[in-house]
Amino acid sequence: MTIHETIDEFFELREAIFKHVGYVEDWRVLPLADEREMYWSVDADERVFVKFAPRREALAYWLKHDDWGPYGNELYDNEIYTQRHLPKWVYRGAKVTLVVVDTHTDGNKLLQLFRNDREVKP
Repeated sequence: MTIHETIDEFFELREAIFKHVGYVEDWRVLPLADEREMYWSVDADERVFVKFAPRREALAYWLKHDDWGPYGNELYDNEIYTQRHLPKWVYRGAKVTLVVVDTHTDGNKLLQLFRNDREVKP
């Protein structure tokens, strides 16, 4: 495979991910972050936060107690980036969900990909 074929395949696959979740880029091109191995949860309105952790127990504790408890070193959260050019910020496909986030670290904004079967409801 040539480098040009590799680049073509990269963009085709990226577009297939976007099609799966119904995401259409508008104004900003954001990088993808693969979080499929994480357990995750978004707030009820899908506009404030996405919380995620490598273990279900850690995330469930955080959601129940609104406290990190003994899991502080394995819990993460990002603010949902409510970019005005997008009609929504959480895009749910049949198998994966894409969440538009602002990490508040070095100006990074990302498209985080999570597996639907790892979502934890509060």
